[in-house]
Amino acid sequence: MKKETIELQAVKRKESGKQVEELRAKDWLPAVVYGHDFPNENLAVKYSDFERAFRVAGESTLIDLKIDQGETLKVLVHEVQKNLMLGKFLHVDFYKVNMAEKIKTEVEIVFVGEAPVVKEAGGVIVKTLDKLSLECLPNDLPRAIEVDLGVLKKIGDIIRVADLVLPAEIHVLNNPETTVVLAEEMKQEVIKEEVAATTPAEGAELPPTEAEIKAAEKAPEETAEKK
Repeated sequence: MKKETIELQAVKRKESGKQVEELRAKDWLPAVVYGHDFPNENLAVKYSDFERAFRVAGESTLIDLKIDQGETLKVLVHEVQKNLMLGKFLHVDFYKVNMAEKIKTEVEIVFVGEAPVVKEAGGVIVKTLDKLSLECLPNDLPRAIEVDLGVLKKIGDIIRVADLVLPAEIHVLNNPETTVVLAEEMKQEVIKEEVAATTPAEGAELPPTEAEIKAAEKAPEETAEKK
């Protein structure tokens, strides 16, 4: 399947220091691009444009970065700085890749499907790895690695790195025995907590039973008959 091309327009910038705040106030995000045998270049990209591109590309998908009206570079988002309080981007580093050279990067693991062990055996799913370290040519870099939870059918089932099926051109750098996800029994502490949540505390008034409710409804009628 052909990958969607992600494009992003950038402009060269001279602003630095305090002037960068003025850029941000105008909805521009300061950036820099660098790479092997490529001089650092200070840039700015429209905040909303970058936000849209990053939502799709993340840090593991190539972006076509066009600088002014000149050349278009194949880049990866190498690092983003954010204001943790506001959740806003402050700065982004782009890395220009050589399409003929292999790169090393991390790709997000996406868990899909439902694990039968959860419904059929009351198990819980424990995810122990959320990214995979890969080495490949830039064009072969996947956006994400899908892991199917449907193979977890009984307690003790496990998916290791070695179990993942990837194209031959992609080399996985993680230890093959590293656990990605496994199925475990629900811990007794959790079960006790769930039982306690549905059990009335000692001394608490219990809700009336169905028989008690019916008896209470009949009581006024019986009193009226006696009168």
